[in-house]
Amino acid sequence: MIRTRSLVSGRSRLRRLAPFGLPAGWGVIAVAWKFGCPLARQQGLPMRITTSVVFLTVGIGLLVAARRRLVRKLARARAVAAATQQVLLRPPPARLHGLVLAAGQLSASRGATVGGDLYEAVATPHGVRMVIGDVRGHGLAALGAVVAVLGSFREAAHDEPELGGVLRRLERALERHLRERARDEHPARAGAAPEHPVAEEFVTLLLLEVRSDGRLAVFNCGHPGPYRLGAEVERLPVGEPLPPLGVLPLPAVLTPYTGARLLPGETLVLHTDGAEEARDTRGRFFRLDTALAGPPGEAPAALVRRVHTELLHHTGGRLGDDVALLVVRNDRVRVPAQPAEPGLRRSRPAPSSHC
Repeated sequence: MIRTRSLVSGRSRLRRLAPFGLPAGWGVIAVAWKFGCPLARQQGLPMRITTSVVFLTVGIGLLVAARRRLVRKLARARAVAAATQQVLLRPPPARLHGLVLAAGQLSASRGATVGGDLYEAVATPHGVRMVIGDVRGHGLAALGAVVAVLGSFREAAHDEPELGGVLRRLERALERHLRERARDEHPARAGAAPEHPVAEEFVTLLLLEVRSDGRLAVFNCGHPGPYRLGAEVERLPVGEPLPPLGVLPLPAVLTPYTGARLLPGETLVLHTDGAEEARDTRGRFFRLDTALAGPPGEAPAALVRRVHTELLHHTGGRLGDDVALLVVRNDRVRVPAQPAEPGLRRSRPAPSSHC
């Protein structure tokens, strides 16, 4: 086993050094020619030019080899980031129980493909359940909380019959993550859990359930409300907001807001606050409601692409915060009420005649 590991380690070193083999060989030949060849010691101008050309070639070769190695490392890093995004923020299914879905995310961290925003949609026996959230901050530092919340949602959405039970599970998952992070950052306190683990980190989120009749059940934990696109663009009411997860404990009784519906043909746009807080060079905010007023019948995927394009144009490509969009269109067919068949109608009794 030890010998096998040594061979693998040796091969890995050889692969890392391979790009420098040819330039190093040139260097050895150049040094040997300079100090071992009598012609190289001549002081004439042709010999000086020849020596300079040889050493310049060696230097360029070393630079090219180093650049190729960095390009390969960058390509591998991008491939890993793309795979991470596919697992962490995987695209939702195109259709779920008669709903058409699309989602997309823009990271404010330069060179990053994932950040502090999260979204997911799953079909369950209780309805199509969705979550969109925003971890305080952005970039790689927020990924731990994103993983904790999304992992818990993907399990709890199927297991919990009530939407309030799903929200409880998300809160517990985030608390565990914050405690573990606090222990890692303060190993001297490993024997006891800190009173306020990572007190400045919290998650705002919107937890939503679309039932078979289009009725919505919503929990809003300090998150921007969604927009409903029908005859006009309007902010959907979601009830009184709860505190963000990680700030204060949830109330003992959790009752979702059920006063809204998503009718057939209507579209629901869930978003994070980065979409409405994006500014241009003059400090003007991005008008998300205006951007959502697109062509009638626009597909969710096309809407996401268009809004992202307008966002980047508005900010000049320099986002101040991560932006996530989750778009849902109700394509279920509304079945009109049918009159009862004649054979099933109850005949009325004939009026009695009195003499």
